[in-house]
Amino acid sequence: MPEPAAAPPNPPISLASLLADPELGLRRIAGPDDEDAIAIHMVHTSEMADPYPYLLGGELLMSAGVLLKDPDRYVSRIVEAGAAALGFGVAPVYDTVPPDLIEACDRHGLPLVEVPPQTTFTAVARAVWRLMAEARHRELRRVTQAQQGLAAAAARPDPVPAVLHQLAARLGGWAVLLGPDGTQLHAAGRTPAPEAVAGITRLARVVNPPQPADTTASAGTSRTAPSSATDTVTSPSPGASGGEGSSAAAEPAAGETRPGRGASGAGAASEAATAAPGAGAAAARDTSGPRPGRTGTASGAEATTGSGTRAAGGAAGAPSATRASSGVPVGAAGPGGPSDTHLSAYALGGSQGLVLGLAAPAREAGDHTVAGVAVVLLSLLTAPHQGAAATDRSTALVRLLLGASPAEAAGLLGPGPWTVVRARGGRGTPFAASALGAALGSSLVDPDADGDVRILLRAGREVTPRPGWTLGVSAPAGPDELAAADTQAARAVRRAIATRAALVRHRETTLAGLPSPDEALQRLAPLGDSPALVETLRTWLSLHGSWDRTAAALEVHRNTVRQRIARCAALLDDDLDDPDVRMELWFALRHS
Repeated sequence: MPEPAAAPPNPPISLASLLADPELGLRRIAGPDDEDAIAIHMVHTSEMADPYPYLLGGELLMSAGVLLKDPDRYVSRIVEAGAAALGFGVAPVYDTVPPDLIEACDRHGLPLVEVPPQTTFTAVARAVWRLMAEARHRELRRVTQAQQGLAAAAARPDPVPAVLHQLAARLGGWAVLLGPDGTQLHAAGRTPAPEAVAGITRLARVVNPPQPADTTASAGTSRTAPSSATDTVTSPSPGASGGEGSSAAAEPAAGETRPGRGASGAGAASEAATAAPGAGAAAARDTSGPRPGRTGTASGAEATTGSGTRAAGGAAGAPSATRASSGVPVGAAGPGGPSDTHLSAYALGGSQGLVLGLAAPAREAGDHTVAGVAVVLLSLLTAPHQGAAATDRSTALVRLLLGASPAEAAGLLGPGPWTVVRARGGRGTPFAASALGAALGSSLVDPDADGDVRILLRAGREVTPRPGWTLGVSAPAGPDELAAADTQAARAVRRAIATRAALVRHRETTLAGLPSPDEALQRLAPLGDSPALVETLRTWLSLHGSWDRTAAALEVHRNTVRQRIARCAALLDDDLDDPDVRMELWFALRHS
């Protein structure tokens, strides 16, 4: 069965809000002075000489320096792990914060907070959780108000413009509905600067990339477009030099390593949407693989695409409904100089190829949820009427009953070939099968009493994992081969359940399907920059996936083997628990 969905994480808090608590008496003594921009996601206490393996990113690391021997290396490892700040407790080991530690934090750009003797680490952690709970409460209240306003707008006689106006008012910015070719269909809110308009157009191509002419041939090789993407552009002040887009910069997401704070991260969690082509890979480290929480957002994963743009499977945000209007266009420079404009783009559901674009001067916790409500409403409001499609389905059924061939009946449903999807799950919710079909872009859904669902898709449509469902996908097939495709999908979903994978695709397992030398090099290309990963994968496969024997053979720790194999799986975008995948990689390694 699929793993239950995790509870939404609390929003991060700023270091400034923690330092403002007079009962704690905390004081920043080194590192960047922009305390409002430093986001704390959790508190972790460690007295290890090297805490790197135990950090996820975004922590306020608490330590009394019990094993502090080399401050420079200690700080560099904390920065490399992506921690937000270091809290150093004065007493019982040190009477004052060591000067060498202060210099190291200044040198590496790590905020250093002095914790007085009367303040316990537990008190600091309790204050962080309290501030997070308060922020979460404010976020939920604002999201609830926004949902009510958007729902009321959707009930108006002109629902699409009304929803856009309501969304723009909640964001204090600009909302636009773009067609498949980037044409502005409806817009609401303050007029953005040209840099913002160009940025949203670019993001729209990320979430809704142009389809190749031969969709059948490319269906198995193209990467899935993300459902959302974000970026930040800076509009220059009057008289400033610099062309359009010259100051565009990616905004660090919740949990993402900040610029200048160590290795950049572009990995994604297991449920993340795949980044658009051109996504940058995370900087490889010799002792670690993907690090959870390094680049994930509060509601999904995201990956850096070209030119600082970030694509996500549900990431983004926008500002609150209470933001005051300044009278300056979004993205335009105000009296104080250049200003940042935060951009977001969301692909609407269905087959229309529509995109919702947002431009706002800030991002706040909960804005992605507000935008998600608008995306759902706009997807429903812009969906084409199904009258003609229902007539075609009825005609096809009648012809089948009267003896027509499957090829003749399938022609009424649209051009082939077709893909069969088998699904299990739904958690027993009403209309779950229909909702899954709509999410995948098909109304050809066949649910049965046992909870299994069969869906018929045009082969050009990409199938992605869906929360609460386990999916098996067949190879593209013509009308006369649909029965065999259904068998393939049934086998794939059984294998997905056995391997606890969210989605498994049918693979040809004959010897004729083994990779050629050129195909082997292409198959292993994502690992080409890291000989350590290639050698670890080769040894691990040769020893039948044994962590201990692989660690002994490579003379490394077994956790290092696990991290490297996880990194290989992320770079190859494959399930290494699948025996077919292991076989393909083994023969590819033999050819390479």
